[in-house]
Amino acid sequence: MLRPLHEILIEKPLVLEANLSDLKLSKYKQERLAAVMGGMGYRFDLYTSYAVTDKAKNDKPANYAVIPNQYFLFASRMYEFAIELYKYFDIYEKLRSFSSSFVGDYNHIKAAINSNPDIRGKFSVDADVELFSKLLDKDNSEYRYDAKRFISDAGIPRGARDCFGSIILKVINLPDSSSSIFGRLVYDLCANPSVYLELRDYYKSQFERITEDNSNALVLSKPFLLLAGISGTGKSRFVRKQAQYSGDGKTNFELVSVRPDWHEPSDLLGYISRLNSDGAEYVVTNVLKFMVKAWLNIVENVDADSWSQKPFSQISPFWLCLDEMNLAPVEQYFADYLSVIETREWKDGEYSCDPLLKKDVFEQLKEPALTKLQQDLGLQEHDDLWQYFINHGIAIPFNLIVAGTVNMDETTHGFSRKVIDRALSFDFGEFFPNAVEEFFDETLKPKALSYPLFSHAKFEQFETVAADSDAVKTKAFFNTMNSVLKNTPFELAYRAFNELCLAVISFAPKDDIELAAVFDDFSMCKVLPRIEGDDDKLMGSAGQNLLEQLSSVLESQLAVIWDQERPDLLREKRGFPDDVISIPCRSRAKLARMNQLLARGFTSFWP
Repeated sequence: MLRPLHEILIEKPLVLEANLSDLKLSKYKQERLAAVMGGMGYRFDLYTSYAVTDKAKNDKPANYAVIPNQYFLFASRMYEFAIELYKYFDIYEKLRSFSSSFVGDYNHIKAAINSNPDIRGKFSVDADVELFSKLLDKDNSEYRYDAKRFISDAGIPRGARDCFGSIILKVINLPDSSSSIFGRLVYDLCANPSVYLELRDYYKSQFERITEDNSNALVLSKPFLLLAGISGTGKSRFVRKQAQYSGDGKTNFELVSVRPDWHEPSDLLGYISRLNSDGAEYVVTNVLKFMVKAWLNIVENVDADSWSQKPFSQISPFWLCLDEMNLAPVEQYFADYLSVIETREWKDGEYSCDPLLKKDVFEQLKEPALTKLQQDLGLQEHDDLWQYFINHGIAIPFNLIVAGTVNMDETTHGFSRKVIDRALSFDFGEFFPNAVEEFFDETLKPKALSYPLFSHAKFEQFETVAADSDAVKTKAFFNTMNSVLKNTPFELAYRAFNELCLAVISFAPKDDIELAAVFDDFSMCKVLPRIEGDDDKLMGSAGQNLLEQLSSVLESQLAVIWDQERPDLLREKRGFPDDVISIPCRSRAKLARMNQLLARGFTSFWP
């Protein structure tokens, strides 16, 4: 049965400026399209495709129409309408030999169809006859969106593809001169409904929100968190809840208890054992298995030397919780991760990272140890990914978020600035305070957090930041704060500035108060955790210690929130996520506390 075309909703405007940036067509999609449409004169490439419109004849060269790959996104957004419209033209094509009977208005065409059994037999129900007659009505073009007639007064029909394209051009806001090939493209996609459906689902998932529960997930600037607080505040539970926001909380969550005797990366990632009589074999850890699980969640297609990812909406954050992370010296057992995390890079939408488990590990193994390792990693049904790992090693998957819970007492180790520089450090009690009055009925909850989608901030990304579209305020804040830390062990460098920029881009503050809240949280997560010592170490110029100088600078830079409340960027009201939670300036209270500790002889950020 046919559906009335005007009952099918089409997004308007269908073409938006935000969707006109470069759009890549994955290798897999290129191959799928080429398999079904290559014989029709189409060629598909990464950013731009083309179609032959007129074949070469004698000494006349062929004509070509260039197809920006954004057209595939636009086509996917009118999928339902186009597929239904194609049904009309499927009938139209079958009745071309009767076209002279269809010259007239709606009533004439309807009567001509019903009076000829051969014609009427092409329609399932009477309602289809009425809708088809409306489409061909020569006097009323409303039903075909004011497209020109399909059959001339002499009874000569236009081609189905041409007529189809005429209607498509009426419902998309592209000028005819640039979109004539678009109508043909949509028609040919309709003729290959399986690949068209794939495109629809692909772009739908690419541009929709992640999930209903995780639709407002905040993109972190770094996938490594330190959650510091006294025992029993719910740090591990926080990590598990984050996994539940975006998944089942089991597949995408792994809790690993750090042991005091961990001193090298093999404690975390495994090692080669040569004790077996059959030769060397690799002893796998739960951490390595979990990393591979995260990769399986990412990869859509893979061969020996390359891979392509699923749409981001199908890729969940995988949360690795290292419980009591500093029971062992982090700089030792976590050394490889701390180095490799800085090699993560997003370039032209593609992710790359140095391997955490290098390929030479696989080169030292022989059968049956290789097969056993493949099975231990859960890759027995994923030969392609296994072969890729053999050739390139296992890198940090971009959806892996490592969260270490931290207690600071006489049984634990401190953190060097190498660790702190590579992490987002949270004073858990300050960011996610325990409220006894809400123990039985919580009204506030942490916002969902997600994995970083950028590794290096770019100036053009600030265009989405209403409060600082030219990055002037962000640079001024960083430079002013760093002027206090200059020539001290606590001075900030490019890495810290990049993460400040990424934080501003991620939160996209709309006004100066929200921007100050981002600066406040950056001070808490990236600046103050670096500072510790006694009077001599923290003494600055003019007889003021660094904490006093920082307090003066922040009082000026955060003036709009220093003496009044600011929005909480990391928590929301349960059931009312758009309501603003107001809190005092965090860094002001923390600096006051650190100054009090310094008066006793030694200060530190850690609770």
